[in-house]
Order: sequence, then structure tokens, then C-alpha cells
Amino acid sequence: MHTVWKGAISFGLVHVPVKMFSATEDKDISMRYIHKECGSPLSYIRKCPVCEEEVAWEEITKGYEYEKGKFVLFEKEELDQLAEQNSKNITILDFVDLTEIDPIYFQKTYYLSPDQAGANAYRLLLEAMKQSGKIGIAKIAIRSKSSLAAIRVLDECLSIETIFYPDEIRPISQVPNLPEKTEVNSKELDMAKLLIDQLSTPFDPEKYTDDYRERLLDLINSKVSGEEIKIAPARQETNVVDLMAALQASIEAVKPIGTDPGTKPKPRKSTRKTAAKEPAAKVSGGEADTDAPKPKRRSTKSKKSDSDS
Repeated sequence: MHTVWKGAISFGLVHVPVKMFSATEDKDISMRYIHKECGSPLSYIRKCPVCEEEVAWEEITKGYEYEKGKFVLFEKEELDQLAEQNSKNITILDFVDLTEIDPIYFQKTYYLSPDQAGANAYRLLLEAMKQSGKIGIAKIAIRSKSSLAAIRVLDECLSIETIFYPDEIRPISQVPNLPEKTEVNSKELDMAKLLIDQLSTPFDPEKYTDDYRERLLDLINSKVSGEEIKIAPARQETNVVDLMAALQASIEAVKPIGTDPGTKPKPRKSTRKTAAKEPAAKVSGGEADTDAPKPKRRSTKSKKSDSDS
């Protein structure tokens, strides 16, 4: 794993040196924009519309548009100085219960490992949090981006999840066309709850796969091997008007054979383990090699590293 941040966790007077690693990776299949006429990949040019010339990186600075067409400019040193104040420290402010945080706040997860001679302090914090059942709410700055974070224990590792500030969460009152709170049909409600019971099962992440990525990989393999591509027409979905009939049909579809409709079903245990297929090839958008062998399915690294985020 690539180290994306180095610093320390501090709570009270305890100082725990740590290194940070991204816990997730983006497995989207990268594609390039191609000129259809000649097959060449297109490049992005930083061009000034006034000077009508390409601008080099050393001639670029950052600015904030406070009015239409009016900017205040900042030097890199000014922004770096603001970030330096909190860039090397994860300060735990409070310890809370994980259940008190709504999932809407969570952004991205990182793993933390001890750095230098911090193994003992790291282990102490991990064990104390595990036995207390609490998570730490902290402040952190990663590459000039300040964020709240939740520090918690995953197996025998400390993890940190960046979370949104409260003013970054849009209020539900802004959501248009929400239905008014009214009484629902009691029979429909009972059947909906029965359907939920029949579909309930222990969470098994291995059974969920990215179907779109699988189909795209199959299409890529077919094109690389020179096969003729035929796209099946999409099935037309019908609008179900009768809600009661839809609920009844759904229950019948998942009801075990020989089950009494009046008997409350037991939650299903998940037994299927489906290994997720990995991307076979990374589409670079460059010139294709028609004699290339059929790409193997193997893990591909995310085109964008955390250093670009």
C-alpha cells in the first residue's frame, strides 16, 4: 500500500505516530476520448481564452471567484501555510457511539498503522477503544482539505473515515415532491413487512458484484478478440398499477415451496459465495493491437491515486 499521509493521533497527552493508507480502490474501467477519424487519443490543453495560447504549469495560480469574472488570487505558499497548522496531527475531540452517526456523513475510509516507535501507544489506543466500544471523533487535514473524521477499530487495525461537516449536508426540506405523511393501507403494510421478512438475510458482501463492469469487460474482451458485437434490445418494463397485486406477486416469488402463507418465514441464510471478477484490461484509448491476446482478468490499480484526490 502507498502511504498517503504521515502524522500522529493525539488524545489528551497521548501521542501515537501513524501512517495512513487508502482502504478502498476505484475499480471503474478507465476510458479515453478518441478522435473517431484517425483513432488518436485526445489531450486536454490548458489554454487561456484571452491570450489564445497554451499555459504552462509554472504560470498557473489559484483564485476564488467572489463575483462574476472577478477573482482574488493566492500564491501556493499562502495556501500551504494555512494547511500546515493541522496537516500533521489527528486530534481526537470526543469519543462517541458509532450508532449515533448517520451513514450520510461518511466519505472515505483509510487504514492507520503505527509509525516509527509508536507500536505500543497504537496498541494501547486500539485495545482501549475495542473494550470501551467507542469511536473517536477527530479533525484532520489531508492535502489542504480539512475534514472531520471517525477513528474506529476494524479487526486488529485502527481505521479513520473522513466525514462531512454538518453544514455540508443538505437539509431534507430541500428535496422536492416528497409525499405528505398519511396513513397507509394496513393490509398493504402487512404484506410489505412480510416481503421484507422473506427477503431478510445476513449481510454477505461477497454475493454482490458490479454487473455493469462484468458486462463491460466481456464487451472489451470480445472487441479485442475481433468478435462481432451484437447488443440485445432492452426489455420494456411495464408499470404496475395495482400495489397489492405487486406485493402478493413478490411474496409468492420468494416464498419457499410448501410454506404456509400465514407462517412467518425464518430469515434466509446466505450460502452463495461469488468471487468478484477483476478487470481484464485497462482501456488506455491508444492505438489497438489487433494481434493482442485476450486480456486476462486481473486486479487493476485505480488510474487515479489518492495523491490526485
